[in-house]
Amino acid sequence: MKRTLALLALTLAPALAQSCLGFRGLEVATPSGFCAGVVRSGLNFPRGVLPLANGDVLVVEMGGWGPDRGAVTLLARARGYAPQRLLTKLDRPNGIALGPDGKVYVGEVGRIFRFSLGKPAKEYVITNLPGNGRHPLTQMVFDTNRRLLVNVGSASDNCQEDKGKAACREARTNGLVRRYTFDWDSGKVNGWGVMATGLRNSMALAVHPSGTVLQGENSRDAIGAADPRLDDEEHPKDELNVLEAGADYGWPYCYENARNAPEFPRYPCADTRKPAVLLPAHAAPLGMTYWSEGPQPYRGWLVVGYHGYRKYGHRLVAFPVDSRGIPNGDPVDLIKDWVLPGGKLGAPVDVKAAPGGRLYVTDDRNGMLIVFGRR
Repeated sequence: MKRTLALLALTLAPALAQSCLGFRGLEVATPSGFCAGVVRSGLNFPRGVLPLANGDVLVVEMGGWGPDRGAVTLLARARGYAPQRLLTKLDRPNGIALGPDGKVYVGEVGRIFRFSLGKPAKEYVITNLPGNGRHPLTQMVFDTNRRLLVNVGSASDNCQEDKGKAACREARTNGLVRRYTFDWDSGKVNGWGVMATGLRNSMALAVHPSGTVLQGENSRDAIGAADPRLDDEEHPKDELNVLEAGADYGWPYCYENARNAPEFPRYPCADTRKPAVLLPAHAAPLGMTYWSEGPQPYRGWLVVGYHGYRKYGHRLVAFPVDSRGIPNGDPVDLIKDWVLPGGKLGAPVDVKAAPGGRLYVTDDRNGMLIVFGRR
């Protein structure tokens, strides 16, 4: 397996600015026979993406970090993917998902609404999310039992206000994943609870057909300021975690493989759940998906976008997985050397698989929707 992955990695070569899947090619390095193209540029800080069965694509434009500037935008294939804003004046929208009821669910700060494609009017179904502090954005995914899993990001970096204390007060309400159940006859939420804790910011969530839920952890910043012996460029590693009900994954007390954070040296980190995979430090996974209909050799693999601006970021990677969807080998770069004219780095956010074996990727800092696939 490792020899095969090494050979795949060696096939990466810079792509020329030629047509890719009917779009202008993006000048990046991709595996031989694959390419990336620019479906649409000029989008306003695009975050979530949702490919539709008819070939159209929905994009969540966050509009920046100010409130009430966001939109849900339709890029219709029949209109040459020209933007059509269906809903506007949204408060920092981020996540988007297709519900079991056929409606589209969108996460704003502190709340989630849904709408029908034929009649785009907001219906709020969740309004009690904290939406506070450092990580207010809402990400979500439906599991195989039709429950909605929702990120509640931490309000601080690493709960510095409670440094040295036995417990972080913020961790009671933030840094966790909630799980909502619905009465699908009425379409209303009939209850929720905390699924898992110790998760600083779960901006990447993916569900495997087997039922496995995978989370991409955006780990803390500035660990070197808390302990000068630690290299902030290399620590802490970001993580991929297999989420299980009731499990504690360590934030803010622990990082990497159950190592104590400098602020909480006496916490029993051995009792917390270790990550399935350690990612590079500050890779910043903001989106991922299982490429179930992808072409060989990547069919069924987990695809993750590294949003980070440091040396390990600005790339799209794929992990081979086992029958449960858990990574079991070294990753392969699908897109690397992602540097635009003027030195601007690629910044992948959401990643979603589309019918026909394509991937759609948003790039917020450069205002683009990217398509990736076999030529």
